[in-house]
Amino acid sequence: MNILEKIIEQKKIEIAALNASALRLSAEQSPTPRNFLAHITRRRFGTSPSLIAELKRASPSKGILAPHLDLFQVADIYTQNGASAMSVLTDEKFFMGKLETLYELRFTKKSEVPLLRKDFIIDEVQLYEAKANGADAILLIAAALTDDKHFADLHACALELGLTALVEVHDEAETERALKLKDIKLIGINNRNLATFEVSLETTEKLRSMISNDIAVVAESGIFTASDVERLSKSNVDAILVGEALVTSEGIGKKVRELSGLQVEKLERSNL
Repeated sequence: MNILEKIIEQKKIEIAALNASALRLSAEQSPTPRNFLAHITRRRFGTSPSLIAELKRASPSKGILAPHLDLFQVADIYTQNGASAMSVLTDEKFFMGKLETLYELRFTKKSEVPLLRKDFIIDEVQLYEAKANGADAILLIAAALTDDKHFADLHACALELGLTALVEVHDEAETERALKLKDIKLIGINNRNLATFEVSLETTEKLRSMISNDIAVVAESGIFTASDVERLSKSNVDAILVGEALVTSEGIGKKVRELSGLQVEKLERSNL
């Protein structure tokens, strides 16, 4: 059993403990999600892709990255230094995330940028849970959703709830499946193979050509430097999603500006 399969088995256990009817009601009463897609396709900083900055303490591939990170302080740094959106890890067992972080960012801290719930969503109830806790967007991982009808149903449900669906692929077959989804607007190309955890930016370069320009594309994983961003820009991606490079940086604000393409003199004095 590979790590993805282990995660999916854990998700099934977690889902069984959820109160679907209560979460559905809470989702219905929650505010309308903000337009995540519009925020990441603005290209505010010239030709540089928008930055989706991730709040991340750990991962199965790299282990513990930043266990004592003040996520709310880091979220402020992200927002102040050019991030167009934030990705919030909510998986506890494998990523040291918490759903409460998402809720507090949206409803207590009043995050200025839209929020992606980063988790392994395999059931409709998780979509209700995401909206109820303040998500503007959710992740649907093609590798975790092998049944095409179920895949399509979850995508449709997300859109009905007003959530932006970031559909993640990492090979040609998954890309073809994603392109068959009705009203598909946003595809994430994961440069990390979820079975082997090998990373290559060539994955984005290879798969981007399969996707028409009317669908926004996010490059994910393996992005650490401005040269990586420049390389991906040549593949015409709309945004990049970065976690590890930010949370492990000695100067998070400076790294955010580097990867977002933001060059503003008044911000250069900050090296938070």
